[in-house]
Amino acid sequence: MTELAIYDMDRTITRIATYTPFLLHAARRRAPWRLLFVPIVLLSMLAYVLKLIDRGRLKEINHMLLLGRAISPADLAPVAESFADRTVAANIHPGALTQIAADRAAGRRLVMATASYRLYSEAIGDRLGFDDVIATNSVIGLDGRIRARIDGENNYGPAKLRMIQAWMAAEGLTREACHIRFYSDHASDAPVMEWADEPFAVNAHDRLRRLAAERGWPTAEWG
Repeated sequence: MTELAIYDMDRTITRIATYTPFLLHAARRRAPWRLLFVPIVLLSMLAYVLKLIDRGRLKEINHMLLLGRAISPADLAPVAESFADRTVAANIHPGALTQIAADRAAGRRLVMATASYRLYSEAIGDRLGFDDVIATNSVIGLDGRIRARIDGENNYGPAKLRMIQAWMAAEGLTREACHIRFYSDHASDAPVMEWADEPFAVNAHDRLRRLAAERGWPTAEWG
């Protein structure tokens, strides 16, 4: 039996979400003039709240505004690495580190499944000792440059379960041969929690806390 411990990242492992902080960090490091687009970023967030655009399109717009339409992996790498260092130093719940260490000591394969972009979440996962990262991917152009477009699905909501299952299939892992723990703070991950053997509502917001009480899922605070 393969033991998997799958973790959401934003607000589960981290104290605050990472996507907008990453884009602001990238803009400051690479092209500070792009910070002039912050008011447009705020407008795009309002459009999302008003349901004029979906979450995936919101990400693409903000990526284009603050990081640019295309960037080479070589130019992105130092930005992603420095952001990962900053995140691990100042934006990780202490309890998350404790639980990650416990799952590692128990021999579980550590998997991060996050809606955040692989652009930087993989570097965070590496620093935290994760074996695998399942994240939102970016389109790579024929010139090898990373585009401000999502490749496939935004790894959020029901799509997260589909992407975990696709990853398992690619790794040759069957559901029947795995025992799966899953940790998340948000009710959008309910499809994965229903599917997991051991779902944990961690740092849960109100909706997930209510759902956990209804389903009998354990809760924890890692702050």
